[in-house]
Amino acid sequence: MGAGVLRGRVARMQLLSDRQNTIVSLARSIGRVTVEDLAARFDVTPQTIRRDLNELCDLRVLSRTHGGAIIASSVENLSYEARRFIAATEKREIGIAAAALIPNQCSLFINIGTTTEEVANALKNHQNLLVITNNLNVAMALYRYPSIDVIVAGGLVRRSDGAVIGSSAVDLIKQFKVDMAVIGASALDEDGSLLDFDPREVNVSRAIIDNARRVLLVCDRTKVDRAAPVRIGHMSEIHAFVTDRLTSARLREVCSTHHVKVIETATEEVVSSLSPLGDPAR
Repeated sequence: MGAGVLRGRVARMQLLSDRQNTIVSLARSIGRVTVEDLAARFDVTPQTIRRDLNELCDLRVLSRTHGGAIIASSVENLSYEARRFIAATEKREIGIAAAALIPNQCSLFINIGTTTEEVANALKNHQNLLVITNNLNVAMALYRYPSIDVIVAGGLVRRSDGAVIGSSAVDLIKQFKVDMAVIGASALDEDGSLLDFDPREVNVSRAIIDNARRVLLVCDRTKVDRAAPVRIGHMSEIHAFVTDRLTSARLREVCSTHHVKVIETATEEVVSSLSPLGDPAR
């Protein structure tokens, strides 16, 4: 970004109204703001809030999502706790649907992410699982259950979210060839690219994909509204994609082209009809 452009944005930021500055602070603290909640908070019309959000998005301070906005950044992720608030109900439903695809007596990888955590939470009644993870939150959720064995990758623990990253984690992952991998991503490009922010985390995710027979992607629809700089892989490497709603026609076409099973929890009664994924061959 040129210095002149940056100075222009800073100057315009200084002209934000008190309400707009508060909106930005809220978005930074909780991850996502909605038109409905902001209109009630400030006792103004939804149209007024939409104008505020549009101005903040024009400044690239926020990025619009369905019904609201999130902090705009293509180089730095939101805090882990903030991400827990974004689409929390949708992530829980995604986790339940994804768990229904995982059979008993299965070995699997689970990587870092608030949505992959929800998958782990929905696995507690499964039997005879072996879970290998670089996500301390997943390990803490599952280690108490006698029917689930948990192996945690070694290496540097990232304080912000409990992710185990680095070469030691990659080396451990490469020692296994598992039945399934459950992965998340920070952003999905409409060309099918799976994206994230930290190259060290991406190296672990890449090893997970390479050493699993089937790969299950879990992401809510806000990930299509985002950008991130580091490429994990491509939708062509995914066997099933569980989301709340796939709103991008272009990404849906990519999934269809590569025979990716798409499951949308918001558009159909899926959980009762789901069965574990079968043969990984396409």
